[in-house]
Amino acid sequence: MSQLNSRAVLELTVNNHPGVMSHVCGMFARRAFNVEGILCLPMQDKQRSKIWLLVDDDQRLEQITQQTLKLEDVLAVEQYGAEHPVFDRLNAFVE
Repeated sequence: MSQLNSRAVLELTVNNHPGVMSHVCGMFARRAFNVEGILCLPMQDKQRSKIWLLVDDDQRLEQITQQTLKLEDVLAVEQYGAEHPVFDRLNAFVE
């Protein structure tokens, strides 16, 4: 559990169309920023999706969050602590 304390959850609201996930993950990969977990689901209107990323909470996180906001299809980014329930609930399926 102490390892989770050094992590954060980014919640992205994005346009829902092919290639968006690739653009987001590609940006993280190009900056050598590891993504520990990914979850993506369409929102009720089907025009947008939510992407949750479990990432390391280090000194680069603020910068990569700002760069993520600059991607064309990213509409919003919210940052939460590792205690965000979205990945805690999923852990039950993989343990």
